Amino acid sequence: MPRSAPAHRSADEPPAAPSQSVRVVARYPHDTRAFTQGLIYRDGRLLESTGLYGRSTLREVELETGRVLRHRRLARRLFGEGVVAWRDTVVQLTWRAGIGLIYDAQTLQLRDTFRYDGEGWGITHDARQWIVSDGSARLRLFDPVLRRETGAIEVRDHRRPVSRLNELEYVDGEIWANIWQQDRLARIDPASGQVLGYVDLSDLWPSAQRSSKADVLNGIACDAESGRIFVTGKFWPHVYEIAPLPPGAR
Repeated sequence: MPRSAPAHRSADEPPAAPSQSVRVVARYPHDTRAFTQGLIYRDGRLLESTGLYGRSTLREVELETGRVLRHRRLARRLFGEGVVAWRDTVVQLTWRAGIGLIYDAQTLQLRDTFRYDGEGWGITHDARQWIVSDGSARLRLFDPVLRRETGAIEVRDHRRPVSRLNELEYVDGEIWANIWQQDRLARIDPASGQVLGYVDLSDLWPSAQRSSKADVLNGIACDAESGRIFVTGKFWPHVYEIAPLPPGAR
């Protein structure tokens, strides 16, 4: 009995965006108790947002050692999520409380709060507006002065929506997004919402070595001055400095 013919993509269905591997430049210790929800690198400082009720923090971490230099605990009812440096402040989202927290960038003292609808997952900015994810294929745009939603970007790989967008970082004019429960990042054109490509990080810490399904990739930080890129995950033992390779190269 002949084998059935392999399934083929329909003639009008475009191919998926290309994928690229990375080179690991360096590896740094990371607190394996940190349920990483957001990561930023600014002015030589690594800041991290961690989640879980009763355990959520905003912390400054010494990159080379993983030592927590200082931290601010969130109220037990708040579940920390994405974080972004904005001018002289740091803005941290929470998951389902609809509350954003604004800290002094130098002291990490809480300055202010604001409200938003829906869930908060990741946040970054393009120097004009905040860009926020909520686990869908939609990135929400916020006016940082009014702290109100002003628009949205629908993220697609050609015509296919790309959902579960999580932690965000703005890298060289692109939005980079973790895809929840996948070991890859989506590189998104902020003007069109189209996925330009994927960054494959499956070789960093193989899933077979993880103790839980919660130990997923999450956390992207870019040093705007040097261009260095850092990634980690929830409960991961390392922060990785990576250099993306051209598509097809390994």
